[in-house]
Amino acid sequence: MTTTTPEQNVGETRGLPSLGPEGTRLLRLLDDTFEGWGVTAGARPMTMPPLLPAADLAKLDYYDNFPHQAVVAAPLDLERRATTPFDTTAGRFPSDALEPAALGLPSASCYAVYLDHQGTRVADDTLVTICSWCFRKETHYEGMRRQLGFRMREVVAIGSREHAETHLADFTTRIQAFAAALDLPLRKEAACDPFFDKGSSKAVLQRLTPVKYEFLYEDLAIASVNTHRNFFGDRCDITLASTGGPAFTSCVAFGLERWLSALTRRHGSWETATRAVRDASRRVSAGASGAAGPVI
Repeated sequence: MTTTTPEQNVGETRGLPSLGPEGTRLLRLLDDTFEGWGVTAGARPMTMPPLLPAADLAKLDYYDNFPHQAVVAAPLDLERRATTPFDTTAGRFPSDALEPAALGLPSASCYAVYLDHQGTRVADDTLVTICSWCFRKETHYEGMRRQLGFRMREVVAIGSREHAETHLADFTTRIQAFAAALDLPLRKEAACDPFFDKGSSKAVLQRLTPVKYEFLYEDLAIASVNTHRNFFGDRCDITLASTGGPAFTSCVAFGLERWLSALTRRHGSWETATRAVRDASRRVSAGASGAAGPVI
């Protein structure tokens, strides 16, 4: 008899898998846990739209920095649709049947937060937490590990440089403690998101001082801590009420389906993984896990 893992039992259609009751319960438990960390730290829970104006994302260099991941949306052109109907053989609408694609499906939750705060003055210690659907075009898709559409919980800091840096340090410690309590061996690795032009002086600084660290289980990044310095503060005209200068930003991101993959691979079943998350959450909240040791 062949034994299947929970991930193998996830229904999948071209990078858009479905989850049954057990997976749905664990995903909600994880999201409640990560949202609770943000709220405890003082974050305001918010809900952001699943689509953003492509013009706004272009202003953030999104389509220059991540063209390989970009997904856009367009309504049907009702006049042309009569002469260019749905292609049943290819399973798609021809491009001639569509209006221009003026909407973007973002690859990370935090873009909507910066755009929502554009043109505003913020307190030095602003925190926001959101969970949004995100979309990434990939070369291939694989269960819960790599998807076209997935959910990402983020806790976003907007404010002073110190606030943005402290936010990442605090959540790094919390992620390490949670992973230790879960018996989930993670390793922390520097990564690179090209928020800055590759040939610019800021890109040189980025290579000297990494702006992104990922937490990997096996070869899968399931969480990350990211600093953007004042990039989004400048681009979105987000200023500090205390000084009038551009705000600094940072974010902590959790790919929820990727956590499901890691936990079920580690613990073997939905039930065991769910019990491990409940126990670890209680231990970390109660401080029973103590100070987090080094990530391996």
